[in-house]
Amino acid sequence: IRIVCDESLKDAHSWACGANVDGYHYVGVEPGRDFAVDEWADLITVAEGDPCPKCGCGLHSARGIEISQVFQLGTKYSEAMGATFMDEDGREKPFLMGCYGIGVSRMVSAVVEQHNDERGICWPVCVAPYEVEVVAMNVNDDVVWPVAQKVTEELAAADLEVLLDDRKERPGVKFADADLIGVPYQVILGKKGVANETAEVKVRATGERFDVPFGELASWLGERVVPARA
Repeated sequence: IRIVCDESLKDAHSWACGANVDGYHYVGVEPGRDFAVDEWADLITVAEGDPCPKCGCGLHSARGIEISQVFQLGTKYSEAMGATFMDEDGREKPFLMGCYGIGVSRMVSAVVEQHNDERGICWPVCVAPYEVEVVAMNVNDDVVWPVAQKVTEELAAADLEVLLDDRKERPGVKFADADLIGVPYQVILGKKGVANETAEVKVRATGERFDVPFGELASWLGERVVPARA
């Protein structure tokens, strides 16, 4: 019999292999001692166009992300592990168990992997940790900073989830960090805009910018944020 083994097993020892009897295996099998390998080949990597083992049609590959798991403990495994219980007639029977779970941290990773650009994350509103970030250009400015606090309070009162950047950093640092963390909407407040009673709103995902009057800011954002929450 010609024996072909996968290249990934070249340095492996103490194999387990079938014993030609249903439900039984040989363990501690050593290639070279118990049998000879005629050829090492790449057997486990599937390539585009490889034939399906069931229908023979060419396979197509697609990118996927694992975000959940399904585990099941069948009869044979539960018996082997001694996972049994007594039924109402006093007879010992094996457990049949299943575990089904969605990984929350995996879901977050999957979202970030699909919603990002060269500057950072672009959170969709429905899963964003915050919906709006207020960026005050200068927290030491006696005009800009009080307005930034008031705008934040008004947006929060309008049932929007708001993050206020109150750090004493340069505007460039704040802009870069705002793009990096990826809050869907950025409300940028500078001295010129405050003097005109307008805020510059940047849409993180598209880069679009809008000048919105203070009096319309909460409703303008609400019209875009609330429908996107679903």
